[in-house]
Amino acid sequence: MNATEFWDGLYERRSAGTPKVNTRLAEIAGPLTPGTALDLGCGGGGDALWLAARGWRVTAADISGAAVRSLQDRGEPITALRVDLAEDFPDGAFDLVSALYFHTPFALDRARVLRTAANTVKPGGRLVVVDHGSAAPWSWDQDAEYATPLEVAAELALDPVEWSIDRAEAAERQATGPAGQTATVVDHVLVLRRAGR
Repeated sequence: MNATEFWDGLYERRSAGTPKVNTRLAEIAGPLTPGTALDLGCGGGGDALWLAARGWRVTAADISGAAVRSLQDRGEPITALRVDLAEDFPDGAFDLVSALYFHTPFALDRARVLRTAANTVKPGGRLVVVDHGSAAPWSWDQDAEYATPLEVAAELALDPVEWSIDRAEAAERQATGPAGQTATVVDHVLVLRRAGR
């Protein structure tokens, strides 16, 4: 099974209904003035839909054609693209680039993808990286090692003259699994801001 088949299978099994925004994106982007946004690994599209409803012009990208088609079928003013980020990257410049729970069991140079993402951030814009800091009981990735937000920032090695860290922390939240089960999980939250404006 390759990455496309894996993620297509996951999103084809997801129940119907309106996907929800991630808690971390809502708290980070909620106070921001809407502009252009790129949602990397958009999945079911909850973040993209939430941003669009608040006036953002959203590009949403995912390797899963099933996820992208589902988002396109909603008829919302979102540019939804099937993109294998291991090989390609969406065009554009963005005020907000979000990579939430951007993990995969397949080979991917994640740091390279995130550095490419940083290059698309406009002056004054933000790169938001939220990673799992613990595994929920229903997660496919029970054996993962979790880099801290500062370790992720160090791996990206962005120019400190051009980039500052707005937020780097481990934060707990209550999560709900696909079968309705709940658990306390940890998120590793990194918000980087590009100088300018």
